Amino acid sequence: VKSEPDEYSIDTLKDSPGGRGFWDGVRNFQARNLLQKMKVGDQALFYHSSCKVPAIVGVCQVVEEAKPDPTALDPKHKQYDEKSDPDK
Repeated sequence: VKSEPDEYSIDTLKDSPGGRGFWDGVRNFQARNLLQKMKVGDQALFYHSSCKVPAIVGVCQVVEEAKPDPTALDPKHKQYDEKSDPDK
C-alpha cells in the first residue's frame, strides 16, 4: 500500500486505535482492484511516496476486506466522485 507521509504515514497507522487504519481516496482503478483482492491476514508493504526519499517503510496486515469508500459519495469531501456507485 502506498501513501504520502504528510497525508497518512506509517507512524499515523501505528498511532491509530488498535493500529488500524482505513484506506480512502483511492481513485486509481488498478490500485483499487488490487486492494479489493486483499484478504484478511494478507501482508502488504507500506510505501511512502511523493516525498524526499520514497521508500518501503514497513509491513502491515489486512484486518478487514475492502468496502466502498465513503469519501467518494460525500459531495463535501475533496475526494468526491459523482460517478461512484455505493455498491462497488
